[in-house]
Amino acid sequence: MAAVIELSLDTYKGPVSPDWCPGCGDYGVLRSVQEAAGRLGIQPKDLVIVSGIGCSSNLPGFINAYGVHSLHGRSVPVATGVHLANTDLKVVITGGDGDGYGIGVGHLLHAMRRNLDVTYIVMDNQIYGLTTGQASPTTSKGHKTKSTPIGNAETPLNPLALAITAGATYVARGFSGEAKQLSDLIAGGMAHRGFALIDVFSPCVTYNKINTYSFFKERVYKLEDENWDPTDFHNSYSKALEWDERIPLGLIYKTQQPTYEDSEPIYKKGALVKQPVGLEKALFTKLVEEWV
Repeated sequence: MAAVIELSLDTYKGPVSPDWCPGCGDYGVLRSVQEAAGRLGIQPKDLVIVSGIGCSSNLPGFINAYGVHSLHGRSVPVATGVHLANTDLKVVITGGDGDGYGIGVGHLLHAMRRNLDVTYIVMDNQIYGLTTGQASPTTSKGHKTKSTPIGNAETPLNPLALAITAGATYVARGFSGEAKQLSDLIAGGMAHRGFALIDVFSPCVTYNKINTYSFFKERVYKLEDENWDPTDFHNSYSKALEWDERIPLGLIYKTQQPTYEDSEPIYKKGALVKQPVGLEKALFTKLVEEWV
């Protein structure tokens, strides 16, 4: 196994500075992604960041790597296409709870059950930030928002429990207020072979006055401080449901299972983009001319 040559944070400094609200948790997530990539020695040319729509989905523009800012809720299928075309690239999806757990949840479910070898980092602020404060799929019950002025009547979705039951093989929760742990979790997810979901508490300081930095700091605790075993499916599912005065941070669940790519014989020959097309040049040219 080749030795990993770590890269500096400056390697991933994007050409554009982030323009999130001062204090937004997404700043911490961006830095943790950069730190994780550097720790793993991933060259910018080998890294692809795919996002949907939302405040957090602007992240691909703030990092030195390939990036796709796709459609609302469609980051997972776009990332799937990128990954399956070139499995030599490290594909990371970034977005918010509305984008990933709302309009995009159907795509997410199938990517997890296929155990695609990609990493999905969801900046979960329990609100729609870009559209100025409506209730999202993870907004707590009773929370008064612009779209729920008398209190949210819906039960919030539990992304960790959903991921464990759907087939994700690396399921973690981080907090932008715990930078080192978050970097560790993201690096672990990127290094893991299989679908990794990292749900990150990333407070929206502008539109969510309930789920604040203080709110989480008073409740969160680190699983690694309690000798947690993330390999037990049933215990991990129970831990994913824990939410009240104590909220767990860390690697909730991890298992090694065959990936979707392992079941496709074509990948035994390497990445698709590096394989010969298998057509005579004349026929290939004719087909291109016919369809372009």
